[in-house]
Amino acid sequence: MKKLVVLLSIIPAIGSLTVINRVEPYILGLPFIVFWAAAWLILTSVCLYISSVIYEREGENE
Repeated sequence: MKKLVVLLSIIPAIGSLTVINRVEPYILGLPFIVFWAAAWLILTSVCLYISSVIYEREGENE
């Protein structure tokens, strides 16, 4: 599970360096690079919450 979390954390960094390094198109009035950063900020918070719930459940089972 930890390897999966590490792998998923690398995706936004690789994507931001190779794929989304441009201003066009605009999404929700933001340049794509700013939208990408904001989206991953929100997604990171969601993923951390989900992982904390999973780790708490694993701790209860032990």
